[in-house]
Amino acid sequence: MSGADHALPPLREVIKAHDLRAKKSLGQNFLLDLNLTAKIARAAGPLDNATILEVGPGPGGLTRALLAEGAARVIAIEMDRRCLAPLADVARAFGGRLRVEEGDALAIDEPLLLARLGVSGDVRVAANLPYNVGTALLVKWLTLPHWPPWYQSLTLMFQREVAERLVALPSTPAYGRLSVLVQWRAQARLLFNLPPEAFTPPPSVTSTVVRIEPRADAALVDPALMGKITAAAFGQRRKMLRQSLKTLGVPVEALLSGAGIEPTLRAENLDVAAYVALARSFAACSGGEIGQ
Repeated sequence: MSGADHALPPLREVIKAHDLRAKKSLGQNFLLDLNLTAKIARAAGPLDNATILEVGPGPGGLTRALLAEGAARVIAIEMDRRCLAPLADVARAFGGRLRVEEGDALAIDEPLLLARLGVSGDVRVAANLPYNVGTALLVKWLTLPHWPPWYQSLTLMFQREVAERLVALPSTPAYGRLSVLVQWRAQARLLFNLPPEAFTPPPSVTSTVVRIEPRADAALVDPALMGKITAAAFGQRRKMLRQSLKTLGVPVEALLSGAGIEPTLRAENLDVAAYVALARSFAACSGGEIGQ
């Protein structure tokens, strides 16, 4: 623990002083265990010379850990105005290395934000994501139009069942749209679990910290098309592809034939390469462009 962190009051006192009762509507479950916040911060490393983008810092538990572990700068995006005052205290304690941006992370254009703040070089994301927006944020970061992306890595916390989807293999129960999108453009590793009792209030599920690193060699295909294909296929995952892909509005036989895929297969049977082939076939059938 750094001297700056030691000078700050305990997180439980911060929550009480600012009446920061967790809001279910914001998916808030505050992590107060300093050993665990430090473990997550180290998992996001190396932090020297890195700028960390944090979403949903709340009272600042992980924020403090990231700064104490040596992050050059932390940019925290928080939409709960109650948390702004305690985060300002953290910023003062750490000599201005923390910048707090009020807003909705789903609506923020990160490259524009980083440019506005004059940030370049090593940028990483580390966050105990609110459960209600975690998947949506991950999909946003995986379907960017330009690749490799603006970040070097994502160190994120999800519900255990969501985390397992990220690394699931075809033809297994957990394999789904999120599995395809992650494995298409990145490599994901499950790092460690956090029990419900580590949080205030305790959630009803176990949480898992995941590290995701973008692949420079990700197959070139329009992410919007990958999004449409995977949404259609897994939207009716119990049906054969010849039925589930009808929602795309192109001749399904030509679509599947162009990708070399049997029409009697189901969404869960296709690997990432097959979805890339489907997206390219879809571009050809609909007159779209392949690429980024």
